[in-house]
Amino acid sequence: MKQNIRFGPAGNPIGFKGQTVDVCDYIRELGLDAYEYQATYGVRIQKQSGLKLAENSQKNDVRVSMHAPYYINLAAQKEDVLKRSIDRLIQSARAAEWIGAYRIVFHPGFYTKYSPQDALKRCKNSITNLMEDLNSRRMENFIFAPETTGKRSQLGSLEEIIDICQSFDHFAPTIDFAHLHARGRGSIKDIDDYHKILAKLEEELGGGCHEHEFLHCHFTRIEYTDAGERKHHILTEKEYGPPMEPLLEALIECGWNATIICETPLLEQDALLMQKTYKNMVK
Repeated sequence: MKQNIRFGPAGNPIGFKGQTVDVCDYIRELGLDAYEYQATYGVRIQKQSGLKLAENSQKNDVRVSMHAPYYINLAAQKEDVLKRSIDRLIQSARAAEWIGAYRIVFHPGFYTKYSPQDALKRCKNSITNLMEDLNSRRMENFIFAPETTGKRSQLGSLEEIIDICQSFDHFAPTIDFAHLHARGRGSIKDIDDYHKILAKLEEELGGGCHEHEFLHCHFTRIEYTDAGERKHHILTEKEYGPPMEPLLEALIECGWNATIICETPLLEQDALLMQKTYKNMVK
């Protein structure tokens, strides 16, 4: 069976001590084939470095994605916060083009004083403004990937992410299974729960998720409270969910092409563990 799933770390591997522009050499040496560049505290990479990173990833056949800054709230109450959020996404789109990122992951925002329905409407209005700004700049080589979020105060349920991706071109989902598990207070227990998520994506967005070929995923084990996400844990801490093997089984059974970015504290070590488990399943 053809192996259709790639694995890699969220950010530079723990064991990597070089410059980020060379990180894909290290990732490929490990045997991994994906990497999510972290711009979570601001887009700081310059064009020259971005182009070098893109060259390095292409040389090593490492699929690159990018995580946009955390400081984005497209449903904010204040207009200046909305403007800064849009500006950060524009900066992210520009940098993503330099580094060759096939997805720009971002958290849509928070409900704050709004109902979930009103927050989603406000978010989509902000995205409309974002897309108009990008169009005026003649920027079109990007795919934004809003992420399912782990706190119940955050905009980012599976249904909300699907709604956003249905509403705009250049959008495809990031499915963080740990976030869905935490948001649902332990809702993912077995392969049937994963099948329900994948079936909903297939039904609402189509194969490959809304005209794009790959499903972009995040995975970790997660600790949660009634409010949702609390802390990420390593894969061997099996007292925390969601379970790993049933996810891989479901993706294999459904024939999905996917990138799984590991967000546990062990990054590349757990990415390798997931990859090894997957390869044993498809032998």
